[in-house]
Amino acid sequence: MVESDSQLVARAQTGDQQSFAELVRRYSAPVFRLAVSILGREFVPEAEDVAQEVFLKVHHAIESFRGEAEFSSWIYRITFNQAVNLKARVRFRSPHADEAVLHDAVSPEPGPHRQVETAQRDRALAECMQTLPEVYQSALRLYYWLDAGVSEVAELLGVPENTAKSYLHRACRRLQSMLKERGYSCD
Repeated sequence: MVESDSQLVARAQTGDQQSFAELVRRYSAPVFRLAVSILGREFVPEAEDVAQEVFLKVHHAIESFRGEAEFSSWIYRITFNQAVNLKARVRFRSPHADEAVLHDAVSPEPGPHRQVETAQRDRALAECMQTLPEVYQSALRLYYWLDAGVSEVAELLGVPENTAKSYLHRACRRLQSMLKERGYSCD
């Protein structure tokens, strides 16, 4: 039988470390995801630190938790406050992780079937990309893969900003159409 959060909290308040460990197990991923969503995908190590600090705070304060709100609301509020406070302190630092780190940190390894589907979709996307005009390919790569802003894309392509936006819009529409023809949804 799965115990409710309130049952686990009540037992943790009496010093039951196994109950607290179960709360940590239940909430470690959501607390981490919330911290990442506030700090930004480039700050995965900081989000891990926030999660650890949150559970330390919860451990020290669990005896004073009165249950007037859900435990999840309480822990998410603590997480929100910790992440916002950290973000204010580190906002001028350079990020040091990329999208791949976040993806690996928050999602389990896909199974073989999913890996094959992803590889097939990626191959179809690469093939479709090759059929686009070079300027569209460049705009897409700069914007989506190299995280350049629209103004930087425009500058690097030597075109006005509205033209860069137009390139991106047209390229995306063409890619969506081509992928749809190949049976891939573009939700």
